[in-house]
Amino acid sequence: MNYRNKARYSLLYMALPLMALVFLFSYMPLFGWIYAFYDYKAGIPLFQNEFVGLKFFKLIFSDKADMIRVMKNTLIFAFIGLALSPLPMVFAILMNEIRIKRFKSFIQTATTLPNFVSWIIVYSLTFMIFSTEGLLNQIGDSLGLLSNPTNILTKGDAVYWFQTALGVWKGLGWSAIVYVASISSIDQELYEAAVIDGAGRFKSAMHITLPSLVPTYLVLLILSIGNFLNVGLEQYLVYKNALTADNIEVLDLYVYQLGINNHDYSYGVAVGILKSGISIILLVIANVIAKRVRGSSIF
Repeated sequence: MNYRNKARYSLLYMALPLMALVFLFSYMPLFGWIYAFYDYKAGIPLFQNEFVGLKFFKLIFSDKADMIRVMKNTLIFAFIGLALSPLPMVFAILMNEIRIKRFKSFIQTATTLPNFVSWIIVYSLTFMIFSTEGLLNQIGDSLGLLSNPTNILTKGDAVYWFQTALGVWKGLGWSAIVYVASISSIDQELYEAAVIDGAGRFKSAMHITLPSLVPTYLVLLILSIGNFLNVGLEQYLVYKNALTADNIEVLDLYVYQLGINNHDYSYGVAVGILKSGISIILLVIANVIAKRVRGSSIF
């Protein structure tokens, strides 16, 4: 019993640093929500500012033009991301079918590394390739394929698919790591039995690997629905310009513009609170649906 208690305490001590980080970065900032109820002016102590109650929350619903545009962009990116959510699982299954270990390791490393590249670097690379004087236009001009150079970075109608493609390229390998780990935990005797029954690699993947990954996919899907409105900030911040602003400004970027650029801290916090509330509601709904469909949930 003493040994078991010591082991439990050891695990608890190991978890304490992570719990402290979660508390510092996820719970302590919630105190800042109080700014939404004051007409805060920078440089003046908070409680010396005028208390306005729900004024800024009402302003969200009165400022319909900007909110509708921002929510439309956010929902488009969110639904596209939701539709493409099976891609990491499919990629992990395909990578698992590679029999040459060195080539498999190379593919996994090459697809994971972009996740650690800053969006500033990614923007620099895409600018060198897709800008008016970029590599793509130079090649097209030299081959006589383009009459006029085009800059895809300034095309508002190309924002949705182009930014989605960049996001998939950057995060596909990293997102597949969870599925690769799940595949490694599948009982190998199932594959051996499938071979004996005459199943090929395709049927083994469809009837063994894929069903084994579905529970992991559903858990990650529920968690992603909770972050449905959190489509990101850095990517859209670096790619925003005067010609793409209407289509690329998502909710997180809108809050950033309000709070940092426009110094409208109270209104920005109010929008952030509303987004958090909607995310919690979506997570609870997704959890209830998963419990009814699968008989289990994440909480």
